[in-house]
Amino acid sequence: MKYTKDHEWLRVEGDLVVVGITEHAATQLGDVVFIELPEVETVVAEGDEVAVIESVKAASDISAPMDGEIVAVNEKLVDKPGLVNEDPTAAWFFKMRVDDLSVLDEFMDEDEYQDLIG
Repeated sequence: MKYTKDHEWLRVEGDLVVVGITEHAATQLGDVVFIELPEVETVVAEGDEVAVIESVKAASDISAPMDGEIVAVNEKLVDKPGLVNEDPTAAWFFKMRVDDLSVLDEFMDEDEYQDLIG
C-alpha cells in the first residue's frame, strides 16, 4: 500500500488503483454518517475533489491522488457509511484507471506514513 499526505491509502489491483482513507483519518473524523461518491467514468485530474465524507465532527473532501478515470465506486458506503469506521482498509471509496502505475512510486510507504502521523 501507498499513502498520501491527505491520509488516503492506495492499493493496486491489476491495472487499477483502489482508494480509501486511512485508519488515522477515520479516527480523526469520528462516526461517519454520509458519503458522496463520484460517478463512474468520470475523468479526474490530481487534486480534483471526487468524493465527500461527512462525520459527526466534520465534512471532508476526498481528492483524486492522481490523474485517471473512476471505473468503480463502493456502493455499500452509500447505505452504510459507518463501514469506514469499522474497517477503513476494507471500506474503499473508488477504483481508478491510471495511464502509468509507476506514479505510485511518488507516494509514501507504510513507514513514511507512520512518521507523518507520529
